[in-house]
Amino acid sequence: MENNRLKQMMKGALLLSLAAFVTKILSAVYRVPFQNMVGNTGFYVYQQVYPIYGIGMTFALSGFPVFLSKMIAETADSATRQRMMRRSLVILGGFGFSLFLGIYGFSSQLAQLMGDPDLKPILQSVSWMFLWMPLLATLRGYFQGNYRMEPTAVSQVSEQLVRVGAILIAAYLYTKTKGDLYVMGANAMSGATIGAVLASSILLGAYQNERRQNAAYALDGQQPRKADPAGQWGILVRRYATEGMTICLLSAILVLFQLIDSFTLYNGLLDGGAASDLAKNVKGVYDRGQPLVQLGMVVGTGFSASFIPLMSQAHAQGRQQEFVRSAVSLLRMTSVFSAAAVTGLLAILPNVNNMLFGDREGIAVLSVYILAIFAASVMTAYQSILQSLGRYKISLAALAVALAVKFCGNLLLVKTLGTMGASIALIAGLGAMLLLLWLQSERALRDVWFADKFLLKLMIGCVVLFVTAGSLRIGLERYVFMAGGRLADSAIAAVTVCAGVAVFLWYILKAKLFTLREWISIPFGKKLLRKLPDRTRGLK
Repeated sequence: MENNRLKQMMKGALLLSLAAFVTKILSAVYRVPFQNMVGNTGFYVYQQVYPIYGIGMTFALSGFPVFLSKMIAETADSATRQRMMRRSLVILGGFGFSLFLGIYGFSSQLAQLMGDPDLKPILQSVSWMFLWMPLLATLRGYFQGNYRMEPTAVSQVSEQLVRVGAILIAAYLYTKTKGDLYVMGANAMSGATIGAVLASSILLGAYQNERRQNAAYALDGQQPRKADPAGQWGILVRRYATEGMTICLLSAILVLFQLIDSFTLYNGLLDGGAASDLAKNVKGVYDRGQPLVQLGMVVGTGFSASFIPLMSQAHAQGRQQEFVRSAVSLLRMTSVFSAAAVTGLLAILPNVNNMLFGDREGIAVLSVYILAIFAASVMTAYQSILQSLGRYKISLAALAVALAVKFCGNLLLVKTLGTMGASIALIAGLGAMLLLLWLQSERALRDVWFADKFLLKLMIGCVVLFVTAGSLRIGLERYVFMAGGRLADSAIAAVTVCAGVAVFLWYILKAKLFTLREWISIPFGKKLLRKLPDRTRGLK
């Protein structure tokens, strides 16, 4: 019975990871055609309000559902689970309705704080999704707590597909009519509510189907009341306000940084003397860094995701040595792939910028911005390790410091350095959080960088990758694709990426950056080792 539950849990974790991967890809990729259609100013209009949607999405997908599923999984009595779910829906309903009233009712004031009163209709448009957040979070938490991940995964991907479709349709209609960018932004943001309605329908359908199969889970079923304190109002409210909000905040780290930019960056540019139209355009160029970081983090964290369930299982069963070994592997693999993503992007950033966005504006600012790929990826790995140990307070304190550094950095630097100041503040904030999490980790997790000269080998590998990719890029520009243009930059980027991946994989094997166990955990890693048997000698 226990083995079946564990197998079901691992299968569900893999399904949710796959759904999250697809969602992240969609979330990053749609911004490229969107920006191409609406331009830098249109991109600014959308991105100014996007962080509010991102926070609401965190509440509905990776914050409260995770917390509720944890509470449900800890409760054996079905009557208590049912009561807990009903009361959670009421608690989150009150919270979501308050957020809706606050954002919709104070949309004028929020737009003024962002420095652009015309953002009011976009803020009002995004506020409606918070009315659906309680239902989404409750049903997803319920299913996940019962080890049924399919409804969450299907609703997550469907919601994102519909939202992205609505955004691109709004952008396309704008290109045909050349209407008001702010009306376009409001229409695009309405995709969040349309997606939430669809996801709610999917989850409700799955719940109704389960209710027919098992009357014990019926929302209106008559269940005998038991004196289990887990579902009491006071306890639930207190736990949602502390544990639940902590998980939400830690799941929305990058979105919170973007929210600070929404309220300080445009205002800072205006204070620095920039004209309104120029400030909007410059902010739109700066916002190109967000999809680049999202895509880079998919590369940096995707291959190492398989270690998180193993790590949690080892800790739960008291196998400390196995836990530390998995945690070390998580850090090593995350740092290697995220460093490679940053280095490769830096080497071909001008080409990638033109390939995706149609010009080479903002190269210096984006070069600093994409360093966030490494800092955020490794910081997320450390945070996952601490959370698996139940040490939320350390992560929350580190987050508070990081946000303070970002906020103060924007206030101090944007006025004089423009968007470069915002990029520097972003890296400083993430760096401060990473440093604090590193200091609070176990000795083995602090020493991972120095064991077997790992950090030195990684730095050498990055230099090799940068020189190889950079030299190939320059050679292709000078001798093959001399005419230049967007198509040429696309070809240069594709060729350089393929060559860079090959060279970096060769270096990883040569320098023995990964153990045999780590290679096997990588998709297609085992096949690669079979083709290169001589390179496996000496791997532990």
